[in-house]
Amino acid sequence: MSDIAQLKAFAQAAIDRRRDWIVSVAKTVASNPELGFREVATASLVSDKLAELGIAHEKGIALTGLKGYLDGGSKGPTVGIIGEMDSLRVPGHPDADPDSGAAHACGHHCQIGMLLGVATALSQPEVLGALSGRIALMGLPAEEFTDVEYRWRLHQEGRLGLMGGKQEFIRLGTFDDVDMAMMVHTAASPFKTKFTAGGSSNGHLVKHVTFLGKAAHAGGSSHRGINALQAALIALNALNAQRETFREWDTIRLHGIITEGGDAANATPAQVRYEGRVRGASLAAIDDANRKMDRSLRAGALALGAKVEIVTIPGYLPVLNDAGLLGVFRQNAEALVGRDAFKVHPEERVKGGSTDMGDLSQIMPAIHPYTGGASGMGHGVDYIIVDYEQAIIRPAKAMAMAVIDLLADGAAQGREVIAKSNPPMTKDQYLSLQNSRLTEESYVGE
Repeated sequence: MSDIAQLKAFAQAAIDRRRDWIVSVAKTVASNPELGFREVATASLVSDKLAELGIAHEKGIALTGLKGYLDGGSKGPTVGIIGEMDSLRVPGHPDADPDSGAAHACGHHCQIGMLLGVATALSQPEVLGALSGRIALMGLPAEEFTDVEYRWRLHQEGRLGLMGGKQEFIRLGTFDDVDMAMMVHTAASPFKTKFTAGGSSNGHLVKHVTFLGKAAHAGGSSHRGINALQAALIALNALNAQRETFREWDTIRLHGIITEGGDAANATPAQVRYEGRVRGASLAAIDDANRKMDRSLRAGALALGAKVEIVTIPGYLPVLNDAGLLGVFRQNAEALVGRDAFKVHPEERVKGGSTDMGDLSQIMPAIHPYTGGASGMGHGVDYIIVDYEQAIIRPAKAMAMAVIDLLADGAAQGREVIAKSNPPMTKDQYLSLQNSRLTEESYVGE
């Protein structure tokens, strides 16, 4: 057995010894779902478990995030291992919080198990001492871009700059000393494989829109009011009319919800709020669709003589899976499940959803593969974990072994990944772009 193979055997054995502990933590997180930038109990639990492993860490980053380090036996690159902490609102899910409707219907609780699994594996002295570099263990808040009004208020109060977890970590400099990063997302695989990787994801912009009209008695003097709800409905119909103008390969998605529709049925609605998304495969396609959305929103206000306030918030960028880093991960995942159980999508395949891992991948080598282990529909009431071995344990092992490959032998493979990587943006360019995407407009329809 080679030295590296022996290190990997030590790492896997450490995870196996703590398997029940790792899965138990993930189940505890699932039983106590929290929304983005409110993951107080989850962050406290992760902190306690890192402390149990003897890993010093910083807390309260971007309100609820964490970051700890494992230092190898000699200097070298830093590999970031990421676990997302937030849930999303899915009322009706069997594990939903009865008050908030929050549920882990996207598998982030499994990522916390993976994070602790990697920490367990690589903190073994015989493993860590053989590595050249550091492992940054990071609990990230707020990947699901929900509760936009709440985040916008935090931004206005100066408590947040950018309004997604990894976005804010980048802005705060928390990733400045990280050279490459990885995470694995648990999903229900439609391909009957155990791991999938490759392809990209949609980027997006986030819309926080307020239609303002004039209240009046809905029965006796509706002619004296200005119906903000009708303005919103006209805007949404105009938005639907835009769909035939989009090209299929741009994977444009326009969607949203009305979060406030008026105060009383017998009063003309004077204020209506809409939270929406503009998704697409490229920044150019997103910008084009966003202009069409704004025109549609103005059209609703114009038709009723209402006012519309449009806040456009910088959302996420498309994912770029680094080929070198993905190759290292794939080799180790296939060692666990076999080559036929690992599917790689072509680069041109774009998933309709979005993730702030895309933002990180624009400035450093990063990967965002998927593992099976769940059933049901992501973000749906039927999403549950049915195979914890595949949902948590195997991806934790695959990441731990990938880190060993990257940082063993003087971190030769890690340095090669960095040297061959060519991220399209620097951190400063990224921040400049995102800051330019934040706009506020007030339009009066007259």
